[in-house]
Amino acid sequence: EGEDDVNRALEEYDPDMCPVALRNGAEGQGGVGQLATKTKINRDSLYKMLSESGNPELKSLDALLHALGFSLAVTANR
Repeated sequence: EGEDDVNRALEEYDPDMCPVALRNGAEGQGGVGQLATKTKINRDSLYKMLSESGNPELKSLDALLHALGFSLAVTANR
């Protein structure tokens, strides 16, 4: 279910849904503190990224997705 939420949020790029889906994924895998250690991103920065007004940089988003067991990919619209 978490993967579907993240995929849907990224495909539709709903700026309100994306941080929420990622935050739910983080909570499901030990919380933001553990994720901060995995991603080497400051805990406070992660909380900001995963807030409703979060707007992570691509590099940070990629690190976060990787730590959650996902990968960032681009596909062609056909």
